[in-house]
Amino acid sequence: MIKPNNPHYQLGVKFYRERGEWHDQNLWEIRKKRDRAVKGVSNWEFFRKRGSEIKSRVVKNLPQLIEQFTANAQKEGIEVYFASTAQEHNQKVLEILQKEGVKKVVKSKSMLTEECGLNPFLERNGIEVIDTDLGERIVQLRKEPPSHIVLPAIHLKKEEVAEALGEEESDPIYLTRKMRQLLRQEFLSADAGITGANFLVAQKGWAVVATNEGNADLGATLSPLHIISVGVDKLVESLEDVGVLLKMLARNATGQPITTYTTFFGAKSNGRRVVILVDNGRLNRRGGEFEETLKCIRCSACLTTCPVFRRSGGHSYRYPIPGPIGSLLAPLQEEPEKYRDLPFACTLCGSCEMVCPVEIPFTKLLIQMRRFVTTPTLLGIVGEKILHSPTLYRLFAQIIRLTPPSLLEKALSQWSKYRKLPQIPKIRWI
Repeated sequence: MIKPNNPHYQLGVKFYRERGEWHDQNLWEIRKKRDRAVKGVSNWEFFRKRGSEIKSRVVKNLPQLIEQFTANAQKEGIEVYFASTAQEHNQKVLEILQKEGVKKVVKSKSMLTEECGLNPFLERNGIEVIDTDLGERIVQLRKEPPSHIVLPAIHLKKEEVAEALGEEESDPIYLTRKMRQLLRQEFLSADAGITGANFLVAQKGWAVVATNEGNADLGATLSPLHIISVGVDKLVESLEDVGVLLKMLARNATGQPITTYTTFFGAKSNGRRVVILVDNGRLNRRGGEFEETLKCIRCSACLTTCPVFRRSGGHSYRYPIPGPIGSLLAPLQEEPEKYRDLPFACTLCGSCEMVCPVEIPFTKLLIQMRRFVTTPTLLGIVGEKILHSPTLYRLFAQIIRLTPPSLLEKALSQWSKYRKLPQIPKIRWI
Protein backbone atom coordinates (compact mmCIF):
# COMPACT_ATOMS: atom_id res chain seq x y z
CA MET A 1 0.00 0.00 0.00
CA ILE A 2 1.28 3.52 -0.82
CA LYS A 3 1.49 5.52 2.40
CA PRO A 4 0.47 9.22 2.53
CA ASN A 5 3.99 10.31 3.56
CA ASN A 6 5.52 8.57 0.52
CA PRO A 7 6.90 11.26 -1.88
CA HIS A 8 5.39 9.49 -4.91
CA TYR A 9 2.00 9.43 -3.19
CA GLN A 10 2.36 13.17 -2.57
CA LEU A 11 3.34 13.69 -6.22
CA GLY A 12 0.21 11.86 -7.36
CA VAL A 13 -2.03 13.84 -4.98
CA LYS A 14 -0.48 17.15 -6.09
CA PHE A 15 -0.91 16.27 -9.76
CA TYR A 16 -4.52 15.19 -9.26
CA ARG A 17 -5.47 18.36 -7.37
CA GLU A 18 -3.79 20.72 -9.80
CA ARG A 19 -4.58 19.22 -13.19
CA GLY A 20 -5.95 15.70 -12.87
CA GLU A 21 -9.26 16.53 -14.56
CA TRP A 22 -7.56 18.50 -17.34
CA HIS A 23 -5.09 15.67 -18.00
CA ASP A 24 -7.93 13.13 -17.90
CA GLN A 25 -9.96 15.06 -20.49
CA ASN A 26 -6.98 15.52 -22.82
CA LEU A 27 -6.19 11.82 -22.84
CA TRP A 28 -9.83 10.86 -23.19
CA GLU A 29 -10.02 12.96 -26.36
CA ILE A 30 -7.16 10.88 -27.75
CA ARG A 31 -8.96 7.70 -26.69
CA LYS A 32 -12.03 8.89 -28.63
CA LYS A 33 -9.89 9.59 -31.70
CA ARG A 34 -8.50 6.08 -31.37
CA ASP A 35 -12.02 4.64 -31.23
CA ARG A 36 -13.09 6.54 -34.35
CA ALA A 37 -10.01 5.32 -36.23
CA VAL A 38 -10.63 1.73 -35.16
CA LYS A 39 -14.26 1.87 -36.30
CA GLY A 40 -12.96 2.67 -39.77
CA VAL A 41 -11.39 -0.81 -39.96
CA SER A 42 -14.22 -3.31 -40.45
CA ASN A 43 -12.15 -6.34 -39.44
CA TRP A 44 -10.28 -4.77 -36.51
CA GLU A 45 -10.68 -7.81 -34.24
CA PHE A 46 -9.20 -9.98 -36.99
CA PHE A 47 -6.12 -7.76 -37.05
CA ARG A 48 -5.85 -7.91 -33.25
CA LYS A 49 -5.90 -11.68 -33.43
CA ARG A 50 -3.29 -11.65 -36.22
CA GLY A 51 -1.16 -9.22 -34.26
CA SER A 52 -1.30 -11.45 -31.21
CA GLU A 53 -0.34 -14.50 -33.27
CA ILE A 54 2.56 -12.65 -34.91
CA LYS A 55 4.03 -11.53 -31.61
CA SER A 56 3.48 -14.93 -30.00
CA ARG A 57 5.54 -16.50 -32.78
CA VAL A 58 8.22 -13.89 -32.24
CA VAL A 59 8.43 -14.70 -28.54
CA LYS A 60 8.61 -18.42 -29.28
CA ASN A 61 11.33 -18.05 -31.92
CA LEU A 62 13.22 -15.04 -30.53
CA PRO A 63 16.75 -16.56 -30.40
CA GLN A 64 16.47 -17.74 -34.01
CA LEU A 65 15.09 -14.37 -35.15
CA ILE A 66 18.01 -12.58 -33.50
CA GLU A 67 20.42 -14.74 -35.49
CA GLN A 68 18.45 -14.30 -38.72
CA PHE A 69 18.21 -10.53 -38.36
CA THR A 70 21.90 -10.23 -37.49
CA ALA A 71 22.98 -12.23 -40.55
CA ASN A 72 20.71 -10.35 -42.96
CA ALA A 73 21.52 -6.91 -41.54
CA GLN A 74 25.24 -7.59 -41.88
CA LYS A 75 24.70 -8.63 -45.52
CA GLU A 76 23.02 -5.23 -45.99
CA GLY A 77 26.11 -3.51 -44.61
CA ILE A 78 24.70 -2.76 -41.16
CA GLU A 79 26.84 -3.41 -38.08
CA VAL A 80 25.02 -5.40 -35.38
CA TYR A 81 25.96 -5.77 -31.72
CA PHE A 82 24.21 -7.53 -28.86
CA ALA A 83 23.98 -6.09 -25.35
CA SER A 84 22.88 -8.29 -22.45
CA THR A 85 22.25 -5.42 -20.03
CA ALA A 86 21.47 -1.70 -20.00
CA GLN A 87 25.01 -0.97 -18.80
CA GLU A 88 26.50 -3.02 -21.63
CA HIS A 89 24.33 -1.13 -24.13
CA ASN A 90 25.39 2.28 -22.80
CA GLN A 91 29.05 1.31 -22.81
CA LYS A 92 28.83 0.08 -26.41
CA VAL A 93 27.17 3.30 -27.57
CA LEU A 94 29.87 5.34 -25.81
CA GLU A 95 32.63 3.21 -27.32
CA ILE A 96 31.28 3.75 -30.86
CA LEU A 97 30.82 7.49 -30.35
CA GLN A 98 34.27 7.99 -28.84
CA LYS A 99 35.92 6.01 -31.61
CA GLU A 100 34.32 8.39 -34.16
CA GLY A 101 35.21 11.47 -32.10
CA VAL A 102 31.55 12.41 -31.57
CA LYS A 103 30.84 15.40 -29.33
CA LYS A 104 27.13 15.94 -30.05
CA VAL A 105 24.33 13.53 -30.90
CA VAL A 106 20.74 14.17 -31.95
CA LYS A 107 18.37 11.55 -30.62
CA SER A 108 14.80 10.74 -31.55
CA LYS A 109 12.27 9.19 -29.20
CA SER A 110 13.39 5.85 -27.79
CA MET A 111 11.91 4.18 -24.72
CA LEU A 112 14.77 1.68 -24.80
CA THR A 113 17.33 4.45 -24.21
CA GLU A 114 15.12 5.84 -21.43
CA GLU A 115 15.06 2.36 -19.88
CA CYS A 116 18.87 2.20 -20.10
CA GLY A 117 19.43 5.75 -18.83
CA LEU A 118 21.52 6.58 -21.92
CA ASN A 119 21.19 10.38 -21.87
CA PRO A 120 22.69 11.01 -18.41
CA PHE A 121 25.35 8.33 -19.04
CA LEU A 122 26.56 10.03 -22.24
CA GLU A 123 26.42 13.48 -20.66
CA ARG A 124 28.56 12.27 -17.74
CA ASN A 125 31.09 11.17 -20.36
CA GLY A 126 31.27 14.53 -22.10
CA ILE A 127 28.85 13.96 -25.00
CA GLU A 128 26.02 16.42 -25.59
CA VAL A 129 22.63 14.78 -26.25
CA ILE A 130 19.84 16.72 -27.97
CA ASP A 131 16.40 15.09 -27.95
CA THR A 132 14.68 16.02 -31.21
CA ASP A 133 11.11 14.82 -30.73
CA LEU A 134 9.10 17.96 -29.88
CA GLY A 135 7.70 16.62 -26.62
CA GLU A 136 10.98 14.96 -25.63
CA ARG A 137 12.91 18.19 -26.22
CA ILE A 138 10.44 20.15 -24.10
CA VAL A 139 10.81 17.83 -21.10
CA GLN A 140 14.58 17.70 -21.64
CA LEU A 141 14.75 21.49 -21.38
CA ARG A 142 12.70 21.26 -18.17
CA LYS A 143 15.11 18.55 -16.87
CA GLU A 144 12.34 16.05 -16.28
CA PRO A 145 11.49 12.63 -17.76
CA PRO A 146 8.69 12.05 -20.29
CA SER A 147 5.30 11.27 -18.78
CA HIS A 148 3.87 9.24 -21.68
CA ILE A 149 5.58 6.97 -24.20
CA VAL A 150 4.00 8.60 -27.26
CA LEU A 151 3.03 12.03 -25.88
CA PRO A 152 6.00 12.84 -23.61
CA ALA A 153 4.82 16.35 -22.63
CA ILE A 154 1.07 15.66 -22.38
CA HIS A 155 1.21 16.72 -18.70
CA LEU A 156 2.29 20.28 -19.61
CA LYS A 157 0.25 23.31 -20.58
CA LYS A 158 1.24 25.61 -23.41
CA GLU A 159 2.34 28.35 -20.98
CA GLU A 160 4.84 25.91 -19.43
CA VAL A 161 6.15 25.01 -22.88
CA ALA A 162 6.66 28.71 -23.63
CA GLU A 163 8.54 29.09 -20.35
CA ALA A 164 10.81 26.14 -21.21
CA LEU A 165 11.70 27.87 -24.50
CA GLY A 166 12.17 31.25 -22.85
CA GLU A 167 9.24 32.71 -24.81
CA GLU A 168 6.36 34.91 -23.69
CA GLU A 169 4.14 33.88 -26.62
CA SER A 170 2.32 30.62 -25.84
CA ASP A 171 0.54 30.06 -29.16
CA PRO A 172 1.18 26.36 -30.08
CA ILE A 173 1.87 27.14 -33.77
CA TYR A 174 4.41 29.80 -32.85
CA LEU A 175 6.12 27.51 -30.32
CA THR A 176 6.27 24.62 -32.80
CA ARG A 177 7.90 26.83 -35.45
CA LYS A 178 10.33 28.19 -32.88
CA MET A 179 11.34 24.68 -31.85
CA ARG A 180 11.72 23.61 -35.48
CA GLN A 181 14.05 26.56 -36.07
CA LEU A 182 16.16 25.73 -33.00
CA LEU A 183 16.35 22.01 -33.74
CA ARG A 184 17.32 22.49 -37.38
CA GLN A 185 20.64 23.97 -36.22
CA GLU A 186 21.20 20.99 -33.95
CA PHE A 187 20.62 18.52 -36.78
CA LEU A 188 23.12 20.32 -39.02
CA SER A 189 25.84 20.48 -36.36
CA ALA A 190 25.48 16.96 -34.87
CA ASP A 191 28.17 14.31 -35.28
CA ALA A 192 25.80 11.34 -34.92
CA GLY A 193 22.13 10.39 -34.75
CA ILE A 194 20.57 7.89 -32.34
CA THR A 195 17.10 6.44 -32.84
CA GLY A 196 15.05 3.58 -31.59
CA ALA A 197 13.03 1.32 -33.89
CA ASN A 198 9.40 0.24 -33.91
CA PHE A 199 10.17 -3.04 -35.66
CA LEU A 200 13.14 -5.05 -36.91
CA VAL A 201 12.45 -7.25 -39.94
CA ALA A 202 14.39 -10.50 -39.54
CA GLN A 203 13.96 -11.68 -43.15
CA LYS A 204 15.39 -8.42 -44.53
CA GLY A 205 17.72 -7.11 -41.82
CA TRP A 206 15.91 -3.76 -41.90
CA ALA A 207 14.77 -1.43 -39.12
CA VAL A 208 11.39 0.32 -39.26
CA VAL A 209 10.96 3.71 -37.59
CA ALA A 210 7.61 5.52 -37.39
CA THR A 211 7.38 9.22 -36.46
CA ASN A 212 5.11 12.18 -37.07
CA GLU A 213 7.81 14.85 -37.10
CA GLY A 214 10.49 13.42 -39.38
CA ASN A 215 13.14 14.04 -36.72
CA ALA A 216 14.34 10.42 -36.74
CA ASP A 217 14.88 10.58 -40.51
CA LEU A 218 16.91 13.79 -40.23
CA GLY A 219 19.09 12.41 -37.46
CA ALA A 220 19.58 9.13 -39.29
CA THR A 221 20.52 10.62 -42.68
CA LEU A 222 22.29 13.96 -42.07
CA SER A 223 24.87 12.62 -39.63
CA PRO A 224 27.67 10.27 -40.80
CA LEU A 225 26.86 7.82 -37.98
CA HIS A 226 23.43 6.38 -37.16
CA ILE A 227 22.98 4.16 -34.10
CA ILE A 228 19.72 2.24 -33.63
CA SER A 229 19.18 1.12 -30.03
CA VAL A 230 16.37 -1.41 -29.82
CA GLY A 231 15.05 -4.18 -27.60
CA VAL A 232 15.09 -7.71 -29.02
CA ASP A 233 11.30 -7.86 -28.51
CA LYS A 234 10.87 -5.47 -31.48
CA LEU A 235 11.80 -8.24 -33.92
CA VAL A 236 9.22 -9.58 -36.38
CA GLU A 237 9.64 -12.22 -39.07
CA SER A 238 8.55 -10.51 -42.29
CA LEU A 239 7.35 -7.40 -44.08
CA GLU A 240 3.83 -8.88 -44.05
CA ASP A 241 3.99 -8.92 -40.24
CA VAL A 242 5.09 -5.28 -40.22
CA GLY A 243 2.10 -4.42 -42.40
CA VAL A 244 -0.34 -5.93 -39.91
CA LEU A 245 1.22 -4.22 -36.89
CA LEU A 246 1.60 -0.83 -38.62
CA LYS A 247 -2.11 -0.90 -39.46
CA MET A 248 -2.82 -0.89 -35.72
CA LEU A 249 0.10 1.08 -34.27
CA ALA A 250 -0.81 4.66 -35.19
CA ARG A 251 -4.56 4.11 -34.87
CA ASN A 252 -4.08 2.90 -31.31
CA ALA A 253 -1.55 5.59 -30.43
CA THR A 254 -2.97 8.82 -31.85
CA GLY A 255 -6.03 7.89 -33.93
CA GLN A 256 -4.16 8.20 -37.26
CA PRO A 257 -4.35 5.62 -40.07
CA ILE A 258 -0.54 5.73 -40.22
CA THR A 259 2.23 7.99 -38.97
CA THR A 260 3.39 10.84 -41.19
CA TYR A 261 6.78 9.17 -41.69
CA THR A 262 7.34 5.41 -41.77
CA THR A 263 10.92 4.68 -42.81
CA PHE A 264 12.64 1.38 -43.57
CA PHE A 265 16.36 1.62 -42.86
CA GLY A 266 18.80 -0.66 -44.63
CA ALA A 267 22.44 0.16 -45.34
CA LYS A 268 23.57 3.78 -44.89
CA SER A 269 25.05 5.19 -48.09
CA ASN A 270 26.89 8.13 -46.49
CA GLY A 271 28.42 6.53 -43.40
CA ARG A 272 27.92 3.89 -40.67
CA ARG A 273 24.64 2.41 -39.51
CA VAL A 274 24.83 0.39 -36.29
CA VAL A 275 22.09 -1.65 -34.61
CA ILE A 276 22.48 -2.54 -30.93
CA LEU A 277 20.11 -5.34 -29.92
CA VAL A 278 19.36 -5.15 -26.22
CA ASP A 279 18.19 -7.98 -23.99
CA ASN A 280 18.13 -6.44 -20.49
CA GLY A 281 16.01 -9.26 -19.06
CA ARG A 282 13.73 -9.84 -22.04
CA LEU A 283 14.97 -13.30 -22.96
CA ASN A 284 14.52 -14.46 -19.36
CA ARG A 285 10.79 -13.74 -19.63
CA ARG A 286 10.31 -16.36 -22.35
CA GLY A 287 8.50 -19.39 -20.99
CA GLY A 288 7.61 -17.61 -17.75
CA GLU A 289 4.30 -16.32 -16.42
CA PHE A 290 4.98 -12.82 -17.80
CA GLU A 291 6.24 -13.73 -21.28
CA GLU A 292 3.17 -12.13 -22.90
CA THR A 293 4.55 -8.70 -21.92
CA LEU A 294 7.07 -9.29 -24.74
CA LYS A 295 4.22 -8.94 -27.25
CA CYS A 296 3.82 -5.20 -26.51
CA ILE A 297 4.40 -2.89 -29.52
CA ARG A 298 4.42 0.29 -27.35
CA CYS A 299 1.35 1.84 -28.97
CA SER A 300 0.43 3.46 -25.61
CA ALA A 301 -3.31 2.72 -25.91
CA CYS A 302 -3.30 1.05 -22.49
CA LEU A 303 -1.98 4.28 -20.94
CA THR A 304 -4.43 6.55 -22.70
CA THR A 305 -7.48 4.50 -21.69
CA CYS A 306 -6.40 3.73 -18.11
CA PRO A 307 -8.53 5.67 -15.55
CA VAL A 308 -5.68 5.59 -13.02
CA PHE A 309 -3.02 6.85 -15.44
CA ARG A 310 -5.28 9.57 -16.80
CA ARG A 311 -5.80 11.01 -13.33
CA SER A 312 -2.40 10.42 -11.75
CA GLY A 313 -0.03 11.25 -14.63
CA GLY A 314 2.97 9.28 -15.84
CA HIS A 315 5.55 10.61 -13.39
CA SER A 316 3.77 9.03 -10.44
CA TYR A 317 4.81 5.59 -11.80
CA ARG A 318 8.55 6.45 -11.39
CA TYR A 319 9.48 4.29 -14.36
CA PRO A 320 10.18 5.29 -18.00
CA ILE A 321 7.17 3.27 -19.18
CA PRO A 322 4.12 4.08 -17.03
CA GLY A 323 0.51 2.88 -17.08
CA PRO A 324 -0.67 -0.75 -17.17
CA ILE A 325 2.25 -2.06 -19.24
CA GLY A 326 4.71 -0.17 -17.04
CA SER A 327 3.14 -1.70 -13.93
CA LEU A 328 4.13 -5.08 -15.37
CA LEU A 329 7.54 -4.16 -16.75
CA ALA A 330 8.96 -2.11 -13.86
CA PRO A 331 9.01 -4.94 -11.27
CA LEU A 332 10.52 -7.28 -13.90
CA GLN A 333 13.25 -4.89 -15.03
CA GLU A 334 14.42 -3.74 -11.61
CA GLU A 335 14.00 -4.66 -7.94
CA PRO A 336 10.38 -5.83 -7.46
CA GLU A 337 10.23 -4.21 -4.02
CA LYS A 338 10.94 -0.78 -5.51
CA TYR A 339 7.79 -0.95 -7.65
CA ARG A 340 5.61 -3.25 -5.58
CA ASP A 341 2.80 -0.67 -5.41
CA LEU A 342 2.36 -0.33 -9.19
CA PRO A 343 0.30 -3.47 -9.93
CA PHE A 344 -2.01 -2.42 -7.10
CA ALA A 345 -2.49 1.05 -8.67
CA CYS A 346 -5.10 -0.50 -10.92
CA THR A 347 -8.87 -0.95 -10.78
CA LEU A 348 -8.74 -4.15 -12.88
CA CYS A 349 -11.41 -2.56 -15.10
CA GLY A 350 -9.98 -4.35 -18.16
CA SER A 351 -10.04 -1.29 -20.42
CA CYS A 352 -6.35 -1.77 -21.28
CA GLU A 353 -7.03 -5.34 -22.30
CA MET A 354 -9.88 -4.28 -24.60
CA VAL A 355 -7.76 -1.81 -26.59
CA CYS A 356 -4.48 -3.77 -26.76
CA PRO A 357 -3.66 -4.48 -30.44
CA VAL A 358 -1.88 -7.75 -29.59
CA GLU A 359 -4.36 -9.02 -26.97
CA ILE A 360 -2.09 -8.90 -23.93
CA PRO A 361 -4.19 -10.29 -21.02
CA PHE A 362 -3.51 -7.37 -18.68
CA THR A 363 -6.00 -8.34 -15.97
CA LYS A 364 -4.54 -11.82 -15.55
CA LEU A 365 -0.97 -10.53 -15.64
CA LEU A 366 -1.59 -7.71 -13.15
CA ILE A 367 -3.13 -10.16 -10.68
CA GLN A 368 -0.11 -12.44 -11.15
CA MET A 369 2.19 -9.46 -10.66
CA ARG A 370 0.48 -8.61 -7.38
CA ARG A 371 1.45 -12.06 -6.16
CA PHE A 372 4.96 -11.70 -7.62
CA VAL A 373 5.76 -8.50 -5.71
CA THR A 374 4.09 -9.53 -2.45
CA THR A 375 5.91 -11.48 0.24
CA PRO A 376 3.50 -14.10 1.62
CA THR A 377 2.41 -13.42 5.21
CA LEU A 378 0.83 -15.71 7.75
CA LEU A 379 -2.39 -13.68 7.53
CA GLY A 380 -2.39 -13.98 3.75
CA ILE A 381 -1.79 -17.72 3.79
CA VAL A 382 -4.56 -18.24 6.37
CA GLY A 383 -6.90 -15.96 4.39
CA GLU A 384 -6.32 -17.95 1.21
CA LYS A 385 -7.14 -21.19 3.02
CA ILE A 386 -10.35 -19.70 4.42
CA LEU A 387 -11.50 -18.36 1.05
CA HIS A 388 -10.95 -21.77 -0.57
CA SER A 389 -13.03 -23.68 1.99
CA PRO A 390 -16.80 -23.07 2.39
CA THR A 391 -16.74 -24.64 5.87
CA LEU A 392 -13.84 -22.48 7.09
CA TYR A 393 -15.42 -19.42 5.47
CA ARG A 394 -18.70 -19.89 7.37
CA LEU A 395 -16.83 -20.47 10.63
CA PHE A 396 -14.69 -17.37 10.06
CA ALA A 397 -17.77 -15.27 9.23
CA GLN A 398 -19.35 -16.28 12.54
CA ILE A 399 -16.17 -15.44 14.48
CA ILE A 400 -15.97 -12.00 12.82
CA ARG A 401 -19.54 -11.20 13.87
CA LEU A 402 -18.72 -12.04 17.48
CA THR A 403 -15.54 -9.95 17.55
CA PRO A 404 -15.76 -6.33 18.88
CA PRO A 405 -15.19 -3.75 16.09
CA SER A 406 -12.33 -2.09 18.02
CA LEU A 407 -10.45 -5.38 18.12
CA LEU A 408 -11.04 -5.90 14.40
CA GLU A 409 -9.66 -2.46 13.59
CA LYS A 410 -6.56 -3.20 15.63
CA ALA A 411 -6.06 -6.57 13.91
CA LEU A 412 -6.57 -5.00 10.47
CA SER A 413 -4.64 -1.81 11.23
CA GLN A 414 -2.85 -1.69 7.86
CA TRP A 415 -6.19 -1.82 6.06
CA SER A 416 -8.25 0.32 8.44
CA LYS A 417 -5.58 3.03 8.76
CA TYR A 418 -7.00 4.81 5.71
CA ARG A 419 -10.50 3.29 5.60
CA LYS A 420 -13.45 2.89 7.89
CA LEU A 421 -14.52 -0.68 8.49
CA PRO A 422 -18.00 -1.27 7.04
CA GLN A 423 -20.83 -2.42 9.26
CA ILE A 424 -20.91 -6.21 9.21
CA PRO A 425 -24.34 -7.50 8.14
CA LYS A 426 -26.16 -10.16 10.03
CA ILE A 427 -25.42 -13.69 8.94
CA ARG A 428 -27.76 -15.29 6.38
CA TRP A 429 -27.07 -18.93 5.70
CA ILE A 430 -27.82 -20.17 2.20
